[in-house]
Parts: sequence; C-alpha cells; structure tokens
Amino acid sequence: MARVQADLTQQQLADKTGVTRQTISLIEKGAYNPSLKLCLDICYALNRTLDDLFWVDSGGEK
Repeated sequence: MARVQADLTQQQLADKTGVTRQTISLIEKGAYNPSLKLCLDICYALNRTLDDLFWVDSGGEK
C-alpha cells in the first residue's frame, strides 16, 4: 500500500533499492523476508519508518 501511495511501480521501487521487481513482489505477498538493510532501503525510498512498513503485532496482523 505504501508503494502505491508513493506512486511507484514495483519496478521503480526495485530500481531504487537495488533488487529485482520479483523480490519486491514477493515481499509484498509476504513470501520473502528481506534483510534489515533492504527493509531500511525500502523505508528510505518510501519515506516511511520500519514500524510503518514491517511491524507485525503479536497476533500476526500488520
């Protein structure tokens, strides 16, 4: 959702963070756990915090 709000395609975010579009897709689907460095790169690219994008509460909800 944050990527769409930032008006970026998966490819544009991938280019900004140095990964493939497929990696961004897998992260968005919850099928890939990115490294802390990649999490931070995504946060910087979207101007969001780690909590905004990656925090999961104890019930498994974002």
